[in-house]
Amino acid sequence: MRPPVNGAVRRRPSLSQLRAFAAVAEHLHFRDAATAIGMSQPALSGAVSALEETLGVTLVERTTRKVLLSPAGERLAVRARAVLAEVAALMEEAEAVRAPFTGALRLGVIPTVAPYLLPTVLNLVHERYPDLDLQVHEEQTANLLDGLTTGRLDLLLLAVPLGVPGVTELPLFDEDFVLVTPLGHELGGRQGIPREVLRALNLLLLDEGHCLRDQALDICREAGRDDVPVTTTAAGLSTLVQLVAGGLGVTLLPRTAVTVETSRNPQLLTGRFAHPAPSRRVALAMRAGAARGAEYEELAAALREALRPLPVRVL
Repeated sequence: MRPPVNGAVRRRPSLSQLRAFAAVAEHLHFRDAATAIGMSQPALSGAVSALEETLGVTLVERTTRKVLLSPAGERLAVRARAVLAEVAALMEEAEAVRAPFTGALRLGVIPTVAPYLLPTVLNLVHERYPDLDLQVHEEQTANLLDGLTTGRLDLLLLAVPLGVPGVTELPLFDEDFVLVTPLGHELGGRQGIPREVLRALNLLLLDEGHCLRDQALDICREAGRDDVPVTTTAAGLSTLVQLVAGGLGVTLLPRTAVTVETSRNPQLLTGRFAHPAPSRRVALAMRAGAARGAEYEELAAALREALRPLPVRVL
């Protein structure tokens, strides 16, 4: 790219150009980037080219097989994301000064919570906050936290603690884990199971990236088991319990998931651990100092009341 002639007034990048470039930098694929931001592929390519012309540098190396960022592109992608995050914060601030619980609320939810709590969340929002445009995104924890910190998401519903600077947690409830076994297993249907039995069981886990997998491994370590050989994993809890029903091992389920995931297969039994049972805490999470923080705290309080009928310990 040719730099502008000395003394010439350089045009400024537009937000659409920065958004297009940030999407390409994230996906390294023009079609996927265009789909992600709802732009046609030719328009996206044109926006990136226009940004390169405006900045006077080559941002993207285009080949017939893939897209790579140039060294300048790597550096400027960080700046572009920061600018877009600040613009998103500006829009959030402006929205916050309007009537509460109106406009869009982008809620991120982890997969091991979404199917079991969303009915309650959606009913609450529909009945109490009818003017709120709730937009739900189901993703794993790492992606949700990235979306929160970059401004892509406003609020998260997930397992805590997170221990992430700049993120405030609003605890909702604690829930116990139960042991799910195949029919005929010696622990199936038992009460008061000592967690030490986990030392010898063939425990089936979710894939890497699921916080529930990490929680299960932590529970095993607390029971005195450091090595959990992983030969079979599943992408979701529904698949996991079917593997259990097929006799491949046992697994741990949070209590909110038990009815949904075990009622469809008569080849499954559940057992309860002795007190204190292994458990997890679920919370809302927001950016510290979020412009709509008071709304999110009110929503958390309303959710706690709405969740009381579930098999959880509301906080």
